[in-house]
Amino acid sequence: MRKSVLDYILRIYLPVTLLIVVATYTVTYFVSRDERYHVGYQPTQPINYSHELHAGTVKTSDGRMGMGIDCQYCHTGVSKGRHANVPAVETCMNCHAVAATDRPEIQKLTAYYKDNKPLEWERIHKLPEHVYFNHSVHVNKGLACQECHGPIQTMAKVAQAKPFMMSNCLDCHRNAPQRYPHLVNLTGLKKGPENCAACHR
Repeated sequence: MRKSVLDYILRIYLPVTLLIVVATYTVTYFVSRDERYHVGYQPTQPINYSHELHAGTVKTSDGRMGMGIDCQYCHTGVSKGRHANVPAVETCMNCHAVAATDRPEIQKLTAYYKDNKPLEWERIHKLPEHVYFNHSVHVNKGLACQECHGPIQTMAKVAQAKPFMMSNCLDCHRNAPQRYPHLVNLTGLKKGPENCAACHR
Protein backbone atom coordinates (compact mmCIF):
# COMPACT_ATOMS: atom_id res chain seq x y z
CA MET A 1 0.00 0.00 0.00
CA ARG A 2 2.75 2.43 1.00
CA LYS A 3 4.70 1.70 -2.16
CA SER A 4 1.69 2.36 -4.38
CA VAL A 5 1.11 5.81 -2.80
CA LEU A 6 4.78 6.71 -3.30
CA ASP A 7 4.65 5.36 -6.83
CA TYR A 8 1.50 7.43 -7.52
CA ILE A 9 3.20 10.59 -6.17
CA LEU A 10 6.29 10.01 -8.30
CA ARG A 11 4.26 9.32 -11.44
CA ILE A 12 1.70 12.14 -11.12
CA TYR A 13 2.65 14.89 -8.68
CA LEU A 14 6.37 15.09 -9.35
CA PRO A 15 6.06 15.63 -13.14
CA VAL A 16 3.22 18.15 -12.65
CA THR A 17 5.24 20.06 -10.04
CA LEU A 18 8.32 20.08 -12.26
CA LEU A 19 6.23 21.28 -15.21
CA ILE A 20 4.83 24.18 -13.15
CA VAL A 21 8.31 25.16 -11.91
CA VAL A 22 9.80 25.09 -15.42
CA ALA A 23 6.84 27.00 -16.92
CA THR A 24 7.02 29.67 -14.19
CA TYR A 25 10.76 30.09 -14.66
CA THR A 26 10.38 30.31 -18.45
CA VAL A 27 7.60 32.92 -18.33
CA THR A 28 9.48 34.99 -15.73
CA TYR A 29 12.65 34.84 -17.81
CA PHE A 30 10.98 36.09 -20.99
CA VAL A 31 8.90 38.77 -19.23
CA SER A 32 12.03 40.11 -17.54
CA ARG A 33 13.70 40.39 -20.97
CA ASP A 34 10.80 42.46 -22.36
CA GLU A 35 12.30 45.89 -23.04
CA ARG A 36 9.00 47.56 -22.10
CA TYR A 37 9.82 46.90 -18.44
CA HIS A 38 13.34 48.39 -18.44
CA VAL A 39 15.07 51.70 -17.89
CA GLY A 40 15.82 53.35 -21.23
CA TYR A 41 12.71 52.07 -23.03
CA GLN A 42 11.86 54.86 -25.49
CA PRO A 43 9.34 53.91 -28.18
CA THR A 44 8.57 56.02 -31.22
CA GLN A 45 5.34 57.96 -30.73
CA PRO A 46 2.78 58.91 -33.40
CA ILE A 47 3.51 62.58 -32.70
CA ASN A 48 6.79 64.07 -31.49
CA TYR A 49 5.59 65.53 -28.20
CA SER A 50 8.18 67.29 -26.05
CA HIS A 51 7.73 67.31 -22.28
CA GLU A 52 10.84 69.49 -22.23
CA LEU A 53 8.94 72.21 -24.14
CA HIS A 54 5.55 71.83 -22.47
CA ALA A 55 6.46 71.01 -18.82
CA GLY A 56 9.97 72.49 -18.64
CA THR A 57 10.74 75.99 -17.44
CA VAL A 58 14.13 76.63 -19.05
CA LYS A 59 15.37 76.85 -22.64
CA THR A 60 14.91 73.59 -24.50
CA SER A 61 17.56 71.74 -26.48
CA ASP A 62 16.21 73.38 -29.65
CA GLY A 63 16.35 76.91 -28.18
CA ARG A 64 12.68 77.48 -27.33
CA MET A 65 11.53 78.50 -23.86
CA GLY A 66 9.78 75.86 -21.77
CA MET A 67 6.18 76.72 -20.87
CA GLY A 68 6.00 75.15 -17.40
CA ILE A 69 2.56 73.61 -17.91
CA ASP A 70 1.54 71.63 -14.81
CA CYS A 71 1.44 67.86 -15.38
CA GLN A 72 -2.15 67.71 -14.13
CA TYR A 73 -3.40 69.96 -16.93
CA CYS A 74 -2.94 67.06 -19.34
CA HIS A 75 -2.86 64.08 -16.99
CA THR A 76 -6.19 64.91 -15.38
CA GLY A 77 -6.79 61.62 -13.57
CA VAL A 78 -3.52 61.59 -11.63
CA SER A 79 -4.99 63.10 -8.44
CA LYS A 80 -8.40 61.44 -8.73
CA GLY A 81 -7.80 57.78 -9.40
CA ARG A 82 -5.56 54.90 -10.22
CA HIS A 83 -4.53 56.05 -13.71
CA ALA A 84 -2.85 59.30 -14.73
CA ASN A 85 -4.76 59.36 -18.05
CA VAL A 86 -3.16 60.24 -21.34
CA PRO A 87 -4.86 63.37 -22.65
CA ALA A 88 -7.38 63.21 -25.46
CA VAL A 89 -6.65 65.04 -28.70
CA GLU A 90 -9.27 67.61 -27.65
CA THR A 91 -7.08 68.59 -24.67
CA CYS A 92 -4.15 69.27 -26.99
CA MET A 93 -6.39 71.29 -29.26
CA ASN A 94 -7.35 73.62 -26.40
CA CYS A 95 -4.05 75.34 -27.22
CA HIS A 96 -3.17 74.06 -30.65
CA ALA A 97 -6.31 75.26 -32.38
CA VAL A 98 -4.42 78.59 -32.41
CA ALA A 99 -0.86 77.90 -31.19
CA ALA A 100 1.92 76.74 -33.55
CA THR A 101 -0.60 75.63 -36.18
CA ASP A 102 2.01 75.83 -38.98
CA ARG A 103 4.30 73.19 -37.45
CA PRO A 104 4.19 69.72 -39.11
CA GLU A 105 3.58 67.83 -35.84
CA ILE A 106 0.68 70.14 -34.95
CA GLN A 107 -0.76 69.63 -38.41
CA LYS A 108 -0.66 65.86 -37.79
CA LEU A 109 -2.40 66.45 -34.46
CA THR A 110 -5.05 68.60 -36.15
CA ALA A 111 -5.69 65.83 -38.69
CA TYR A 112 -6.39 63.38 -35.83
CA TYR A 113 -8.78 65.93 -34.35
CA LYS A 114 -10.63 66.62 -37.61
CA ASP A 115 -10.93 62.90 -38.37
CA ASN A 116 -12.19 62.29 -34.81
CA LYS A 117 -9.45 59.67 -34.32
CA PRO A 118 -7.76 59.02 -30.98
CA LEU A 119 -3.99 59.30 -30.78
CA GLU A 120 -2.59 55.86 -30.06
CA TRP A 121 0.40 56.66 -27.88
CA GLU A 122 2.92 53.91 -27.19
CA ARG A 123 2.90 53.16 -23.48
CA ILE A 124 6.27 53.77 -21.83
CA HIS A 125 5.86 53.16 -18.11
CA LYS A 126 4.45 49.70 -17.55
CA LEU A 127 3.90 47.49 -14.53
CA PRO A 128 3.08 43.78 -14.72
CA GLU A 129 -0.65 43.02 -14.86
CA HIS A 130 -0.70 41.60 -11.32
CA VAL A 131 0.59 44.85 -9.78
CA TYR A 132 -1.89 47.42 -8.48
CA PHE A 133 -0.70 51.02 -8.39
CA ASN A 134 -2.83 54.07 -7.56
CA HIS A 135 -1.47 57.41 -8.78
CA SER A 136 -3.85 59.51 -6.66
CA VAL A 137 -2.65 58.06 -3.35
CA HIS A 138 0.93 59.04 -4.15
CA VAL A 139 0.21 62.43 -5.76
CA ASN A 140 -2.15 63.53 -2.98
CA LYS A 141 0.57 62.79 -0.42
CA GLY A 142 2.76 65.32 -2.23
CA LEU A 143 5.06 63.03 -4.20
CA ALA A 144 6.17 64.66 -7.44
CA CYS A 145 5.84 62.86 -10.77
CA GLN A 146 9.65 62.94 -11.04
CA GLU A 147 10.01 60.57 -8.07
CA CYS A 148 9.00 57.66 -10.31
CA HIS A 149 9.23 59.07 -13.83
CA GLY A 150 12.56 60.85 -13.51
CA PRO A 151 13.19 64.41 -14.76
CA ILE A 152 10.28 64.27 -17.19
CA GLN A 153 10.33 68.07 -17.65
CA THR A 154 13.75 67.80 -19.32
CA MET A 155 12.81 65.10 -21.83
CA ALA A 156 12.28 66.06 -25.46
CA LYS A 157 11.44 62.38 -26.02
CA VAL A 158 10.24 60.42 -23.00
CA ALA A 159 12.03 57.28 -21.88
CA GLN A 160 11.68 55.20 -18.75
CA ALA A 161 14.20 56.80 -16.40
CA LYS A 162 13.84 54.70 -13.25
CA PRO A 163 13.30 51.01 -12.58
CA PHE A 164 9.85 49.86 -11.53
CA MET A 165 10.95 46.83 -9.54
CA MET A 166 9.29 45.66 -6.32
CA SER A 167 12.48 46.51 -4.42
CA ASN A 168 12.21 50.16 -5.57
CA CYS A 169 8.63 50.44 -4.35
CA LEU A 170 9.42 48.77 -1.01
CA ASP A 171 12.46 50.99 -0.49
CA CYS A 172 10.26 54.07 -0.84
CA HIS A 173 7.43 52.63 1.27
CA ARG A 174 9.88 51.82 4.08
CA ASN A 175 11.84 55.09 3.97
CA ALA A 176 9.33 57.72 2.79
CA PRO A 177 9.23 59.80 6.03
CA GLN A 178 13.04 60.08 6.11
CA ARG A 179 13.28 60.70 2.37
CA TYR A 180 10.56 63.37 2.25
CA PRO A 181 10.52 64.99 5.73
CA HIS A 182 8.86 68.16 4.37
CA LEU A 183 5.81 66.08 3.35
CA VAL A 184 5.32 64.49 6.79
CA ASN A 185 3.83 67.66 8.31
CA LEU A 186 2.46 69.02 5.06
CA THR A 187 0.37 66.03 3.93
CA GLY A 188 0.75 63.47 6.73
CA LEU A 189 3.06 61.26 4.69
CA LYS A 190 3.77 57.96 6.47
CA LYS A 191 5.45 54.72 5.60
CA GLY A 192 3.63 52.91 2.82
CA PRO A 193 2.11 49.46 3.25
CA GLU A 194 4.43 46.48 2.90
CA ASN A 195 1.87 43.68 2.92
CA CYS A 196 1.58 41.71 -0.32
CA ALA A 197 -2.13 42.44 -0.88
CA ALA A 198 -1.53 46.21 -1.02
CA CYS A 199 0.06 45.92 -4.47
CA HIS A 200 -0.55 42.36 -5.69
CA ARG A 201 -4.22 41.99 -6.58
